[in-house]
Amino acid sequence: MPRNITGETLPKENKSSLRRMEPPIKGNHSPENGPTSLSTCRSFCSSLKVFLVALSFTYFAKALSGSYMKSTITQLERRFDIPSYLIGVIDGSFEIGNLLVIAFVSYFGAKLHRPKIIAVGCLLMSFGTFLIALPHFIIGRYKFETSVRSAVNSTNNLSPCPASTNGTLMTGDGPSALLSSGCERESRLSMWIYVLLGNILRGIGETPVQPLGISYIDDHALEENAAFYIGCVQTISVIGPVFGYLLGSLCAKIYVDIGFVNMESISITPGDSRWVGAWWLGYLIAGLITLLSAVPFWFLPKSLPVPERQLAKCAPERTSFIKDSPILENKYQADEPASFLEMAKDFVPTLKSLLGNPVYFLYLCVTMIQFNSLIGMVTYKPKYIEQHYGQSAFKANFFMGVINIPAVALGMFSGGVVMKKFKLSIMGAAKFALGTSLLGYFLSLLFFTMGCENTKVAGITVTYQGVESLSYQESSLYVACNGECACSGKDWDPVCGENGLTYVSPCLAGCRTSSGSGMDTVFGQCSCVGVGNQTARVGQCARREGCDRIFPYFLALSVITSFVISLGGTPGYMLLIRCIRPQLKSLALGFHTLATRTLAGIPAPIYFGAIIDTTCLKWGHKKCGGRGACRIYNTTAYRIAYLGLTLGLRTVSFFLCALGLVMLQRHLHRQEHGAVANGGSSAAELQALHRDETNTSNSDQFPNTSDCDPERETRL
Repeated sequence: MPRNITGETLPKENKSSLRRMEPPIKGNHSPENGPTSLSTCRSFCSSLKVFLVALSFTYFAKALSGSYMKSTITQLERRFDIPSYLIGVIDGSFEIGNLLVIAFVSYFGAKLHRPKIIAVGCLLMSFGTFLIALPHFIIGRYKFETSVRSAVNSTNNLSPCPASTNGTLMTGDGPSALLSSGCERESRLSMWIYVLLGNILRGIGETPVQPLGISYIDDHALEENAAFYIGCVQTISVIGPVFGYLLGSLCAKIYVDIGFVNMESISITPGDSRWVGAWWLGYLIAGLITLLSAVPFWFLPKSLPVPERQLAKCAPERTSFIKDSPILENKYQADEPASFLEMAKDFVPTLKSLLGNPVYFLYLCVTMIQFNSLIGMVTYKPKYIEQHYGQSAFKANFFMGVINIPAVALGMFSGGVVMKKFKLSIMGAAKFALGTSLLGYFLSLLFFTMGCENTKVAGITVTYQGVESLSYQESSLYVACNGECACSGKDWDPVCGENGLTYVSPCLAGCRTSSGSGMDTVFGQCSCVGVGNQTARVGQCARREGCDRIFPYFLALSVITSFVISLGGTPGYMLLIRCIRPQLKSLALGFHTLATRTLAGIPAPIYFGAIIDTTCLKWGHKKCGGRGACRIYNTTAYRIAYLGLTLGLRTVSFFLCALGLVMLQRHLHRQEHGAVANGGSSAAELQALHRDETNTSNSDQFPNTSDCDPERETRL
């Protein structure tokens, strides 16, 4: 009877409120409570596993698309005839998309339905990826730069060396008048704009994935498992680039207009600096995969069942690094609804409180500098392998995907395992991340010793007699042996002479006859060759044996350094999460991503590309005039610029790392002194902050709320 009266007199909302406040009783196996608790646990475990799998697949999809973009850097340069710095602008446009919306998505998205917001982001990423591939279907067929197109096809005995007359200047500008109509159309619309817009849209769509996904896991996973789960997700995100670079390798080996041209008539190979692979094909595949990744998130709940949320409240998920005001300290709990206007009013004071955390602020500065180094290095590493070691684009992408990226994945996974096994404290995680970064830095210095000499190109890197002599001047291409030919110094159609020298074009090699077609074309009576039968074949001469021998050592060192540096990735990321209050987790992750992408992701590819452009020895030229993509670089200058800039930035970051460790240590000492002065609960909190986590056998049981303290310190 009393039970009936209570049940009838209490309003429904009050009863549910009391049930939420009622502490779970340990060991209660009554027929009434047992099945409900078991059902809730199963529901929670199922939802969390589905979310982990869905988020991992989304990380895989976005990482695949991003790595494929970087694998097509040289292909896009050649297809649209643009320099490296402009490719850097296109690559950085992804971060521009993030910049537009990430602060608001991270802040307001945490209060809304996070899985559905992630699903919308996946749809936008997919559409942007499809948009990048669009220019291939609206632009004409690719016509690579050549000086013998009109003279040397399948017909024999046509001279690639037109006779020089008094009225003919050696500029090669004559045919441009015939293409004026095509040039006029080309100048009106630059097709790379579509790639830029598509990449911006990809950046907008990717915005909610990281901050909302990681914070969702950290909110609902058991504390001792959070680092392991995040490490697994990040490991999957590093596996994505493996397939991205492999896809890039496959597409780079396929000719851009495959199926629409006679491949036997193509006189260039994948190793040629004019070769363009089927770059568009990979974007279609990546867009489809990203589209599929959106499906599971539509069916996931906004939050997980009540018992886990009670467990999250009872877990020591608080930190004193940010000294929030009493208003901010009690705002925006997961259970408390807040209007959009209220959240907007508190955005500025919340952000101010976040940036007032010295540990978070220094971590932000360090990662911005290191991300500049990392993004610049990764963006142009395939190109560095191509230009420095003479590898084709498909081989460079293959090496990145099969050898380098798996080492990064293994390193990040190992870092998460180390954290879980040794239960690193905050200081332990910081020292471990710094130690691995320093070791990788010293190993990277060895790359300077693995240099290759320049390719021997007559008139550019050596004289026509084979003597080493760098020249950026077009006039150095003209000598007595080709003086009777009306050659253009702007063309790039390299041929390899019998003497082992590469000539810019058969005309500049002084060749007067030709036979065969495509890759079988042979040029004869080449006056500049001067040895043997005075013949030359299409394409550059093979690379030096010394460079081929050193390339495997470069790959081995690259794998080792990538593994060592990535070991500190997960501990460093957990340091970022644990140095802030749980209420600010999404905002902190989002602002960190915003800052690093704004000040690293956008400018790094641009200034890296601009500095690399300064090492170019021979520029290509568009058919309508104007500078196109670079054809050959000064290898030594390229190595110094690329490696010097990468390691120089990391050198600066280590000074801030040392300062951050000192501040973190001082903060812990201040906390210790404050705990001694205040006694009691403060001392207990400090002890929880310093000591390692305990791993008890009943960690999966629901704790009694009498042991809960919402203001306890966070510990790793």
